[in-house]
Amino acid sequence: MSDLGLLLRKAREQRGYTLDDIQEITKIRKRYLEAIESGDYKVLPGSFYVRAFVKTYAETVGLDAEEVLRLYHKELPKAQASETGAPEPYIQPKSRRVQHNDRVGKVVVTSLMWLFPILIAVVIYVYYANNKTETNKPSETTPPPSLTTETALPSSAATPTPTATPTPTPTPPQTTVTFREKKNSRYYFDVSPAGNHVMKITFPGGKSWVGVNENNSSGKSIYGKTPEQSEVLTFELGETPLYVNLGFAKGALIEIDGIAVDDEDVPGRRRFIFTVTDGAGGSASPTP
Repeated sequence: MSDLGLLLRKAREQRGYTLDDIQEITKIRKRYLEAIESGDYKVLPGSFYVRAFVKTYAETVGLDAEEVLRLYHKELPKAQASETGAPEPYIQPKSRRVQHNDRVGKVVVTSLMWLFPILIAVVIYVYYANNKTETNKPSETTPPPSLTTETALPSSAATPTPTATPTPTPTPPQTTVTFREKKNSRYYFDVSPAGNHVMKITFPGGKSWVGVNENNSSGKSIYGKTPEQSEVLTFELGETPLYVNLGFAKGALIEIDGIAVDDEDVPGRRRFIFTVTDGAGGSASPTP
């Protein structure tokens, strides 16, 4: 067994994956995975695919693929000139039309989220103004000035009953998703206000492997596989931060309470960590 194969196998076993699991996640045939672990690269269809398969395998078991390729580049066969231009067969590029529709959708959702509180404020103002106008109108039971004291209605009937002013319903705080920093190839986002939020992942641009863990990549695994393109994944984001690993970020769209997360719309792998904060720059619950 090669040093690279031993590294990949140990990482796989530490995550509790079998070769059948890796085959299901990456769509790479099991016999190719066995050849990579044993260092028998002649079994693979070409030297170009050796590096592509090794990179995908490393990412799936939580390793830094670029660092693995750099450390073991001498062990891997070099790609032939006829192979270097070949695309990876399992990545589906997103069309320009899908990119355009995705951006338009993000703008529409953001606009609606801003207009909703304004609409509520206008309705409350109109309701309050109408009630104030009705209160200021003279009562129909008040006798005209020409009537004598004997013919006037009792003062209790002539006095209008004051109308209670309704208390405006407080508008719930709007969810905000703020990019904080990029560190160790991970994109950190803060979500406020404190409380529970709903994360939704869809796939308008193509299928993508999805891994979701609590806190970070080493935390408890919540989800880890490649869903169908028509599936909608939903997760609850609360006190515990969520680590999201997308194998093909360009194909996926992450939304929190309907707010789209800006992933720069570029192909390749993306890793995110979402933390709920109190809106004052602190976490709602510290990450252990």
